[in-house]
Amino acid sequence: MDILFGGNAALFGVTAVIGTLFFLGRTALMLIGGDADLHHDVGFDAPGGHAGGELGQHADSDTAFKIISIQTIAAFLMGFGWGGLGVVRGWGLPVFAGVAVGILTGSGMAWTLGKLLVWIARMQSSGTQAMETALYEEGVVYVTIPERRLGRGVVRVVVDERMQYYPAVTDGAALDAQAPVRITAINDDHTLTVERVTPELSAPGA
Repeated sequence: MDILFGGNAALFGVTAVIGTLFFLGRTALMLIGGDADLHHDVGFDAPGGHAGGELGQHADSDTAFKIISIQTIAAFLMGFGWGGLGVVRGWGLPVFAGVAVGILTGSGMAWTLGKLLVWIARMQSSGTQAMETALYEEGVVYVTIPERRLGRGVVRVVVDERMQYYPAVTDGAALDAQAPVRITAINDDHTLTVERVTPELSAPGA
């Protein structure tokens, strides 16, 4: 405790602990889906394939930017605290040197994390675009889909000449593996709604 909060180290110790705890907490929420807004993609279609519109695009962009900003601030505080603490406690330099080094390390961590989160958001957007391409395509059930949206299964569908696997639900009866299906909607939770394809539905001119 004295190393972290004693004497001149208190400025850096408190900042390091607060920044680290907040950063780890937000990261945990992102991993378990608590920050799902980060994964809402700009231009994502609403259920049924209707575009959300320009207003929805701006809202998703603002939300993603807000989350990225919060995380980068936490990363800066964490880098500032530990960097400054290392200089003051480890090297025995004065506080102003710790502040200078802390600003450098904090800025570096914030910049690196910001780039990483932007890259993740772009990857999510790319995945959604592929999902949109799958709308109204036919595929097969890969993992059994429970009836009436009581759970998720997995469907396999060819999109842009590539085999893709997506979580899926159905509004009707359960769909066993290898059942032929058609994708009818894209849901807000990044699942697909599918229905069984019957010979009448798949026949030309039906």
